[in-house]
Amino acid sequence: MNIFVAGATGVVGGRAVVELLATGARVTAIARSAQKRAELERLGATPTQVDLFDHDGLMTAVAGHDVVCNLATAIPTGPGAAEPAAWAVNDRIRREGVRNLVDAAIEAGAVRFVQESIVLLYADGGDALLDETAPIAPAGTASSVVDAEASASRFAEHGGVGVVLRFGQFYGYDSGHTVAAIAAVRSGAPGELGDVAAYRSVITTNDAATAVVAALRAPSGVYNVVDDEPLSRAGNIAALAGALGVPTPVPPSTTPDLPPHLSAMLRSQRVSNARFKVATGWRPRFPSAREGWAHVVGEWSAQAQGAEN
Repeated sequence: MNIFVAGATGVVGGRAVVELLATGARVTAIARSAQKRAELERLGATPTQVDLFDHDGLMTAVAGHDVVCNLATAIPTGPGAAEPAAWAVNDRIRREGVRNLVDAAIEAGAVRFVQESIVLLYADGGDALLDETAPIAPAGTASSVVDAEASASRFAEHGGVGVVLRFGQFYGYDSGHTVAAIAAVRSGAPGELGDVAAYRSVITTNDAATAVVAALRAPSGVYNVVDDEPLSRAGNIAALAGALGVPTPVPPSTTPDLPPHLSAMLRSQRVSNARFKVATGWRPRFPSAREGWAHVVGEWSAQAQGAEN
């Protein structure tokens, strides 16, 4: 099987390439720098340099591939992420970039298209367990995700298998957001938004990567990719504090007046992964953030010690 991967050098994409190669597939992956090309070659993938906004270039690059996986995003970090303009590139990827990739996949005669998405689309569900039929309320940064999902559906309308993976919030030792969360809990001042009793659905970057491989055997449709037991925000903080061996801080429940493009981050989203598990047999290695944070903190500590040495 020949698989084309966009977003192959991100925290999930790099892991997904490793998992895909382990199945015996031949993987072509986009790399935008000499360093990234070298990293992909060391893994055993074939790097290619093409822009997601280059429609004709993608037609050439994707030709001959059976499967196209799009894991590309450009999520802004830091204080600047509060500005709507910081999300422009990410929105363009999910609209124009995905549209171009689907065009190229259809032209290539690919049989399957896998598209990343996010559970932040769901409306606030309180304590209810949300499956793929739950109402969505795309707002701000999540609005372009609907366009990306529609592109995957268009691929299915052309006779292929279009799979959308709605991921929970990623965490892994090499994620900038994860490193910031570790630092905040160690300092006793986690930066939480919204009611700490509200649910946040998460998934480790390792489990997200194995889900990409599982998507190769899923029927067309939308699937939630989260762990088995979503915890509240307070539960996530307690799990991280326990993994770090520090006292559990008790952040106040705050409901700030966020700009519309970030308002979805205040929602309670207790999301179910049951449909994906039944369809593919996939299981997360880490059933909840309790086990996940213990592993991630272990990897983070080992990496930090290695850097010191």
